Amino acid sequence: MAGTLKDWITGALDAQLAPQALAVVDESHLHAGHSGARPEGETHFRVEIVSAAFEGKSRVDRHRIVNGILDEAFKRGLHALAVKAKAPSEAA
Repeated sequence: MAGTLKDWITGALDAQLAPQALAVVDESHLHAGHSGARPEGETHFRVEIVSAAFEGKSRVDRHRIVNGILDEAFKRGLHALAVKAKAPSEAA
């Protein structure tokens, strides 16, 4: 995993889900001193994604898809991930 974790997350989701919209936000600074936080950051992220891959999928299934794609990131220090995943028909 080269570069920042944010870049890796963005690239992995882009490659696997071909999103119409994707925002990856490092919110680690909001969790300083909390469990899993590291001084260098890159532990807590928020992802907002719109992809046709989510059409007809439940909220839980969408989160499982995203978490599965990012499994390697969790193994390398990602502690928390907030996900807002929508199908194109739901995005406004």
